[in-house]
Amino acid sequence: MKKTGFIVIATLFSAFIFMGQVVYSQENFQVNIENSTLNWKGYKPTGSHTGTIKLLSGNFQMENNNIVGGNFLVDVSTIKDDDGSAKLEGHLKSEDFFEIAVYPTSKFEISKSETKNGKTFITGNMTIKGITKQITFPATVAVNNDSLTLISQTFQINRADFNIKYKSKTFFNDLKDKFVNDDFDFQVTIIAKK
Repeated sequence: MKKTGFIVIATLFSAFIFMGQVVYSQENFQVNIENSTLNWKGYKPTGSHTGTIKLLSGNFQMENNNIVGGNFLVDVSTIKDDDGSAKLEGHLKSEDFFEIAVYPTSKFEISKSETKNGKTFITGNMTIKGITKQITFPATVAVNNDSLTLISQTFQINRADFNIKYKSKTFFNDLKDKFVNDDFDFQVTIIAKK
């Protein structure tokens, strides 16, 4: 009886050791930049502007169907105004805003994700104009065989955090109603494949 008990305990112990050594394989999904969209919206007292920006590249690192890493490189030189205003697009590319001659790209690096109530909260480091800040945004993530779709809710980024000063009340206190809001809306829909 003692011998049988010892064998059972030894077998269970071995099983626990084996389970502790299981390593989940990491899968990589490459972003399809042609089918992915990045939308922005900026505000001022007299109205708002909307537009898009394109990705240069991107990937997700997945483990057990959870996002554990990844990064996205944004081509800021592709910023577009939905109304087609070349003047506005030129201004956004100038040193007043994104200064693409010095900072042609921005980057987002995922550090973790967490799922709550059916939503995935993506946390990572956003770099704009050489300044890095941590942000978190909610999204719906679906994995279907070799395809991954991420659709974010609209979230806000504070341009003052990245030293974008043009008509910002954070930097200037005499603007009255001639300011541009610091917070701008951002929404992304990203398609990726293995």
